[in-house]
Amino acid sequence: MSEKVVDPSNLSIEDLLHEQRKFPPSKEFQSQANINDESIYELAAKDPETYWANWAKELKWSQPWSKVCEWTPPHAKWFLGGKLNASVNCLDRHVENGLGNKTAILWEGEPGDSRTLTYQQLLDEVSRFANGLRKLGIRKGDRIAVYMPMTPEAIIACLATARIGAVHSVVFGGFSAESLSDRIQDASAKLVITGDFGWRRGKKVLLKQAVDEAVVTCPTITNIVVLKRDQKITLADDQCYMVSGRDVWWHELVEGLDSVCEPEEMDSEDMLFTLYTSGTTGKPKGIVHTTGGYMTGVYATTKWVFDLKPDDVFWCTADVGWITGHSYIIYGPLSNAATIVVYEGAPDAPDKGRFWQIVEKYKVTIFYTAPTAIRAFMKWGESWPQKSDLSTLRLLGSVGEPINPEAWMWYHKYIGGEKIPIVDTWWQTETGAIMITPLPGLTTTKPGSATKSFPGISAEVLNEKGEKVEAGGGYVCITKPWPSMLRTIFNDDQRYVDTYWSKWNKETYFPGDGIKKDEEGYFWFLGRVDDVMNVAGHRIGTAEVESALVDHEVVAESAVVGKKHDIKGEAIVAFVIVKEGITPSEELLQELKQHVSKKIGPIARPEDILFTADLPKTRSGKIMRRLLRDVADGKALGDTTTLADPTVVESLRKKYEAIEE
Repeated sequence: MSEKVVDPSNLSIEDLLHEQRKFPPSKEFQSQANINDESIYELAAKDPETYWANWAKELKWSQPWSKVCEWTPPHAKWFLGGKLNASVNCLDRHVENGLGNKTAILWEGEPGDSRTLTYQQLLDEVSRFANGLRKLGIRKGDRIAVYMPMTPEAIIACLATARIGAVHSVVFGGFSAESLSDRIQDASAKLVITGDFGWRRGKKVLLKQAVDEAVVTCPTITNIVVLKRDQKITLADDQCYMVSGRDVWWHELVEGLDSVCEPEEMDSEDMLFTLYTSGTTGKPKGIVHTTGGYMTGVYATTKWVFDLKPDDVFWCTADVGWITGHSYIIYGPLSNAATIVVYEGAPDAPDKGRFWQIVEKYKVTIFYTAPTAIRAFMKWGESWPQKSDLSTLRLLGSVGEPINPEAWMWYHKYIGGEKIPIVDTWWQTETGAIMITPLPGLTTTKPGSATKSFPGISAEVLNEKGEKVEAGGGYVCITKPWPSMLRTIFNDDQRYVDTYWSKWNKETYFPGDGIKKDEEGYFWFLGRVDDVMNVAGHRIGTAEVESALVDHEVVAESAVVGKKHDIKGEAIVAFVIVKEGITPSEELLQELKQHVSKKIGPIARPEDILFTADLPKTRSGKIMRRLLRDVADGKALGDTTTLADPTVVESLRKKYEAIEE
């Protein structure tokens, strides 16, 4: 490790990252890959504007741009003067090219109901609903909140909004009424699109009820459009109360409307959507993405990262409420004329084999999911995927957080049959599209590493002083603008500058992630900077300790935080879920501590290990380490409204207090 690196250079002992297992692409995969020429990296680096302009030319523009990029740090504009419409690029151009009968969406509801929509049918539905929105007075630039179950109408709502030039702000259907209200107020939304309910683990999630509670404090809302999730089910009035003059049923709104809707011509830099992401202050940040640059980024990455072919069946398991759903369910795949799978429910409903049954049913070829899900699959055991035919799969992906090597290997072995590539991708709500990733026809992968930047993306590792780190630990940064980058934070540009462009200089984007770069130039993500512990002067990534714990044969999942320590500054606390059939014991506790010491070093040995049956997670599956730190430090618990099960963290607090005594 470089002696010059300051502060993050001690982001732990090297052992964990000396990964010897390597997986080059097979000659068979490489021969058919969309990109299999290494020279593209050099070409993109030498002339990024021409490179990105060539991608943008593959989209449909109603007016060409006059300038590729205008960079006034920290603000960028891309494809200046160009005009296009995102909905047209996802639908009309494919229909015009003879793909109207191609399947666009294969939808599976949690109860087992299903629907198929071709590109022509999807265009018709989007156009009718867009005309319905215009009928309600929605115009270009108006903000619309979308709070929907995972049905095709969630996608239709976004594309219809984009078609008429309005701005969608999708709020995950698991968020509370208070969280929804905060986002509606910040965006000054005029309308909410929701459903009467959605299904989750066999239970109805009462979405309209939450909307009614939210809009009490939202004076800008003029209408609520409500999708009837199931025509056979009528909810009681107290579960779905329709306010006369304000609320309208989706099916009644579109009845009799034309299936042709003239799209709004949008400037490349016009807002396409805002999406709220959490901040350190607790106030959500409304990330702004614009039309031309965002569409270019997601179109390009979908085509190359997933090696997308015309006959692929692409399944991204995310919800449209997150950026992954925006970029790799809606805009990226549909702009590439892909066939996508959309699933409404939980991976264990009605049983733990549901995902694999869907893969078999729809003959999925590309499967993109989160490490949290993969670790759950590991815990449940390989017998579940082995019950289904996964032979159609040809590419796997990982997204959302660093994936530990053993989860990667399990994914490779039991889902990929030890033969198909895995693309472990790093990106953010703010970046819009994938930034660091293998290219499956080019890159030799290493379990746990996101490998290298996508062509045209200038990612570096810097130390605390902003000095470049060739090999070692530091902070990831992006040193040049890219088309799908966030443009600002809605109504708070100063926060945009302060949060992302002030650590070193206004030309360097700081994502807030700790990272290591190995001697071959591969990136290894350590988690958020605030998920890096300082133990006796050594900076240790929580992801590294978690990875070491899950490396033990009995551990299914772990979460690690730092707690205050009078001597060390911070001590490590681990919350561990063991695999089914394993009984926690004092002997096992000591064995796990020793295992971490062996894998990383004595400095990383956990002070405390608490065995638990569950971890506090958001409804999207993200572990809330902030709450675990509250538990470890004996603080009053912070906001738990976004948790899937708020009782988990209270139970953990009581158990932890008991072992402390």
